[in-house]
Amino acid sequence: MLQLILGGARSGKSRLAEKLAIDSALAVTYIATSQPLDGEMNQRIAHHRERRPAQWGLIEEPLELARVLQQAADVERCLLVDCLTLWLTNLLMLEDDERLVAERDALLQCVATLPGEIIFVSNETGMGVVPLGELTRRYVDEAGWLHQALAERCQRVVLTVAGLPLILKGTAL
Repeated sequence: MLQLILGGARSGKSRLAEKLAIDSALAVTYIATSQPLDGEMNQRIAHHRERRPAQWGLIEEPLELARVLQQAADVERCLLVDCLTLWLTNLLMLEDDERLVAERDALLQCVATLPGEIIFVSNETGMGVVPLGELTRRYVDEAGWLHQALAERCQRVVLTVAGLPLILKGTAL
């Protein structure tokens, strides 16, 4: 099953994804897309590490998400990807449009063929005002297009607000 968990900052989306991974009763591998580029991000990463069960596997991959998913997916495994918008940011910061398109397309092409359970976590950024600045507007646009394309491919899509899940597509939790 493919699942997409969306929500704003501190909405409870990662906590929900972690619960779903545990409830899957499969071996879990956490795929982290963040990069520890500053002290605040180091603290966020440490917080996520502390919350995860010790027996979970970990793959840190900021760019080549499709490749990692194809290598790690298995019928007896749940992959939890946290988070797509950090992955997208990493690609945007490369300032290489061809690489961005190639990585995004590779992800969208491979997800339907992956065995096992895959849970994607991503920030919903398109519910506010149009941001100032070209890069920020592009980020919001790219995230929105990615979410739409991935939601088409997922069996369940959940919007998380204040720790509460709202099922947008698929079966109840």
